[in-house]
Amino acid sequence: MFFKLLKEALKVKQVRSKILFTIFIILVFRVGTSITVPGVNAKSLEALSGLSFLNMLSLVSGNAMKNFSVFALGVSPYITASIVVQLLQMDILPKFVEWGKQGEVGRRKLNQATRYIALVLAFVQSVGITAGFNTLSGAKLLTTDLTPQVFVTIGIILTAGSMIVTWLGEQITDKGYGNGVSMIIFAGIVASIPEMIHSIYVDYFVNVPSSRLNSSIIFVAILVVAVLLIIYFTTYVQQAEYKIPIQYTKLAQGAPSSSYLPLKVNPAGVIPVIFASSITAAPAAIFQFVSAMGYNASWVRTAQSLLATTTISGIFTYALLIILFTFFYTFVQINPEKTAENLQKSGAYIHGVRPGKGTEEFMSKLLRRLATVGSLFLGVISIMPIVAKDVFGLSEAVAFGGTSLLIIISTGIEGIKQLEGYLLKRKYVGFMNTTE
Repeated sequence: MFFKLLKEALKVKQVRSKILFTIFIILVFRVGTSITVPGVNAKSLEALSGLSFLNMLSLVSGNAMKNFSVFALGVSPYITASIVVQLLQMDILPKFVEWGKQGEVGRRKLNQATRYIALVLAFVQSVGITAGFNTLSGAKLLTTDLTPQVFVTIGIILTAGSMIVTWLGEQITDKGYGNGVSMIIFAGIVASIPEMIHSIYVDYFVNVPSSRLNSSIIFVAILVVAVLLIIYFTTYVQQAEYKIPIQYTKLAQGAPSSSYLPLKVNPAGVIPVIFASSITAAPAAIFQFVSAMGYNASWVRTAQSLLATTTISGIFTYALLIILFTFFYTFVQINPEKTAENLQKSGAYIHGVRPGKGTEEFMSKLLRRLATVGSLFLGVISIMPIVAKDVFGLSEAVAFGGTSLLIIISTGIEGIKQLEGYLLKRKYVGFMNTTE
């Protein structure tokens, strides 16, 4: 089905241009991930490969952090800034609340504010991570003398790289297919799959005695089956919909007598996982740096434990953040008040529910239930490989496999749906043109 859809899409010039543009932007991003920041010994980070926050940063940055490239921060500062701006719109900062109600003009102002906040966060995060990694790595990360000028220079380079990656993501959103931020992370994860497979091959087939080879084959076979089951289950849930039957009043001219309002079983998609990964990665790096500098206060150790996915408390914190962000983003995506207002304006109502306030309360209750299902689904899929790694002693490459699969599958589904919608629109417009 996918190849048939792709074949049909490539026949349309405009669609073909969008696909090629998206591929070009991704190639530019991948080239940037291989350019190491000047004055940095990226190989020194190999000594830190067991740290969960480094792998989390690599995941959010599209696998650019492991090379400490100019794109090492990826879209992480922008994601954090987006969360801050969305929180400020919840009756916290009146100016942001006002902009949120101004339509397209307000949206542009909020986007500008997000970029400014992301710029500041990127610089602070880049300096903190550079200092932290330089202290933690066995071989020093920096090949030059440790001076404020060096830190500022690297901070400017990483900040500029993060802004470029954010701009590349926006270009994909505007002129290509899918959500730009998700596509950037998607590209990095896909590029790291061969390395992940090679790591598993080395761990279970090369570095094992011949007497254990049969057990390794069985174990890897079970792992492959588990991955396929997770892919099937994730795809099923991500495409599942809850259909709300709606009816139209006689005043709604030209409208059908009845229809339905589709809501995804997981309305927030994969964004909560990306949010949680981004939020936990940077603070974990900062606390690790503080600890390495000799400040071993009890609250620092507690904070490290809460943010490290190698501890029970850290896994619980990660899952809790996913759940909270799922509820938060569900109500950001679907506003019950606006939904009730739009239904009333179009002369539609939900069967058995009073229009207006009654519809708003019904939608809020329904969204809370859907968010509960969605959050549990995202939480279980994300932490399952992390728990399996700790219990069965799997390689670090498997730890964030669930999170990676969620991002790959969700981004792929959204991209295909967007492609199908555009082709359907093209056929509809072509039909209308031929009838004129």
